[in-house]
Amino acid sequence: MGSSPLSFRIAAAPPPRLDKALSRDVPEGAALSRTRLARLVSDGQVRVNGAVVTDGKARVTEGDLVEIEVPEAEEVETVAQDIALDVVFEDDDLIVINKPAGMVVHPAPGSPAGTLVNALLHHCGDTLSGVGGEKRPGIVHRIDKDTSGLLVAAKSDRAHHGLAKQFEKHSAERVYLALAYGCPDASDPRLRGTRGVSFEPGNVLKITTQLARHKTDRQRQAVLFDGGRHAVTRARVIECFGNPGAVSLLECRLETGRTHQIRVHLTHAGHGLIGDPVYGGKRKLAANALPEKAFSALYGFKRQALHAAVLGFEHPVSGEWLRFEAPLPADFAGVLELLRE
Repeated sequence: MGSSPLSFRIAAAPPPRLDKALSRDVPEGAALSRTRLARLVSDGQVRVNGAVVTDGKARVTEGDLVEIEVPEAEEVETVAQDIALDVVFEDDDLIVINKPAGMVVHPAPGSPAGTLVNALLHHCGDTLSGVGGEKRPGIVHRIDKDTSGLLVAAKSDRAHHGLAKQFEKHSAERVYLALAYGCPDASDPRLRGTRGVSFEPGNVLKITTQLARHKTDRQRQAVLFDGGRHAVTRARVIECFGNPGAVSLLECRLETGRTHQIRVHLTHAGHGLIGDPVYGGKRKLAANALPEKAFSALYGFKRQALHAAVLGFEHPVSGEWLRFEAPLPADFAGVLELLRE
């Protein structure tokens, strides 16, 4: 158990339900998320005016005294593994990693070990102060297994709380580099006629749709215009290769961060990613569109050509704006070099 309970009073004009009142009035320094508070209530760790309350829907009134026992963080069952990590930044509250392609972020039935979380448990060790009541890194966003690049994880509850808010509000900066089929252009009548696709000044392609899990293939996401979750992606051509434009290097910016968002959106626009085994589609390059070496390298690229190149966010404890850049991995950079030749 914690050394002493966290205590505070319900402020004026509270929401009628205990769970909502706690979420509003719990001291910010306690860094207790709504999910964690709900669990503490159901676990019998919350007292109102001295009486234990286990129903989050219980009524509260202004001035009620709330006491919360916050247990010490427990060790998690996930195995800590000594896996090399490319650490870009680390302090007491968070860690920024440049993740290699091929590494899964979170353990799952198909990949219980060898994940970023397994590696972080070993790397961080006793510096993890506990997230959600467990000694584990707080994952607030993910990048796909075969996407490389920057990812931040929380080492403390206060950091987890603050980072999660930023990703929820989409205030974090996330820039991806991608190699895609074709060169999207505002003058393309096909793109102009594609639902959900528009252009902003500077030839910036904007894709606005809903996204949801595919009806028949549970591993895929699908574009919808009713239901699902709102998703917005912007893409700008940095370089165009081939004659006519066969392949482009795109800078993609996420306004929202949905599963597979860039991959699904660019495929919807007819500019799927090179090497994408799931969404790449049946688009083929004309044999004479590019030099032979570049042509072969593109067809030998067996993962989606996507790299999380820039990550910016406000440090959840110090308030300082942090911005990191990760260079392209060797396989991506090698293909780009051949295209430029």
